[in-house]
Amino acid sequence: MGTRRSYAISPVDETPIFYEVSEPGSAEGSERAAVVLTDGIGCDGYVWKYLNGDLAAERRLIHWHYRGHGRSPLPRDPRRIAIADLADDLAEVLSDSGTHAAVLLGHSMGVQVVLETYRRHPDQVRGLVLLCGAPENPLRTFRGSSGAELLLPRVRSAVERAPRLINQAARLLIPTKLAYSLAARLEINAELMQASDFMPYLRGLSRVEVPFFLSMLAAAGEHSAVDLLPRIATPTLVVAGETDGFTPPELSKSMADAIPGAELLVVQAGSHTAPLERPELVGRTVREFLARRVDDTGGEREPA
Repeated sequence: MGTRRSYAISPVDETPIFYEVSEPGSAEGSERAAVVLTDGIGCDGYVWKYLNGDLAAERRLIHWHYRGHGRSPLPRDPRRIAIADLADDLAEVLSDSGTHAAVLLGHSMGVQVVLETYRRHPDQVRGLVLLCGAPENPLRTFRGSSGAELLLPRVRSAVERAPRLINQAARLLIPTKLAYSLAARLEINAELMQASDFMPYLRGLSRVEVPFFLSMLAAAGEHSAVDLLPRIATPTLVVAGETDGFTPPELSKSMADAIPGAELLVVQAGSHTAPLERPELVGRTVREFLARRVDDTGGEREPA
């Protein structure tokens, strides 16, 4: 199994987009459908820790970084941060890596990105795995209310008054045990989560420019793929966390109901980070789904 790192040049504004490709160690693995891992906002791979290990040994695996995240620089055109822009970046990563088509795994905001990629580039999509996300504005249902959506403009205005100070504070305060304790109290299931699995998220988030993060969050709030769901004609698996307060499981259930032939896994006691809290269950379910619905059928919809 070999790994290579490279940059695709975005067709949107020529921003370099970092990606990493892991090749399987067998000829059989090379014949299986490739998989692309697409993060949530503010993330650069932490949630894929166990799925990465489950999948990398048996098929081509691609992980990429959004513009302004991880190893990808801020966009050359700061206005190009819409979900559609990220979808076009993903399509270019596939092309640049020599991958004709792949199964797109999206977590959190990544669900919106992979759905939009299917809308704009359907020939490059062999299947969808939608984990702990929603097809549209996540702020409208955050923790069961629209309060976050109403608060965001005020937060952005406050940050714009002192962006450098806010960025410095974020880099100091976010990657701390105190921040982990707060996350454990508000969202993640600390009984299932290893602190060492979540701290990479806090470190990665602290490196994202706060004004940029908020702008991307606002862009996600302007996107909807609800109209697309009934027209999806590729194998789809939806994974929800039973106690997810960021994107409540009802959103995943509605999404699965709207997509013809979609399968649904609700992770008991799982939160927004269910792939890290129940890694064996999520990993087994994803691997079985890929083998049964994608590899065996060439990515075509099974008859109802």
